[in-house]
Amino acid sequence: MIRAAILCVILGSATAFAPVRSARQAKPLSMSVFDDAVSDWAKNYPAAYNLGWGPTTKAERWNGRHAMFGWVALIATGYVKGHGLIPNPEELLSNDWGTLARTMGGSITNERAVILVAHLHCLLYSVCAAVAPLASQDKIILQSGEEHEPAAGLLPKAVPGITASAELINGRMAMLGLVVTLSIAAINQTPILDVINAGVGGLLF
Repeated sequence: MIRAAILCVILGSATAFAPVRSARQAKPLSMSVFDDAVSDWAKNYPAAYNLGWGPTTKAERWNGRHAMFGWVALIATGYVKGHGLIPNPEELLSNDWGTLARTMGGSITNERAVILVAHLHCLLYSVCAAVAPLASQDKIILQSGEEHEPAAGLLPKAVPGITASAELINGRMAMLGLVVTLSIAAINQTPILDVINAGVGGLLF
């Protein structure tokens, strides 16, 4: 162990005397992958591009919004479940639930039904944004005459405050966080809420 440490120190010290490459030899990191993806999509699928679908900034923004809401829903679900705010959570659906109880055949619990209905209400907002948007609401589908947002690139310029740039960056972080959380839960065979609860230091339950 000591020999290995000494060897690492020697190799690290030797690099200090290695010739330094000039700035002319260094190749800049390409940041055009997002721009190229948008350009190729617009050329190959103009109908979808004109609607704002595909690898566009508008689609990325909406995906980020859904991811951010997903985090709010997951944390709220964990808090409600952990603090026993749903009455009789382990009981199977009763006939009081009406169509939902008959459709599911009493195979899910009150807790799962409450969470399902709560999430469906929030999902309707996105559906309305697509098929029947309000006048004050941002639309999922690009409207006639509406210009495309320019590609944000690999590293969007950070503008503090409630800005379009901040929303885009927060959305990317939320999407990446969901991928990481789901991967940890799948690899460790652990419920997602348990992974999130451990990540926030046991604040949920």
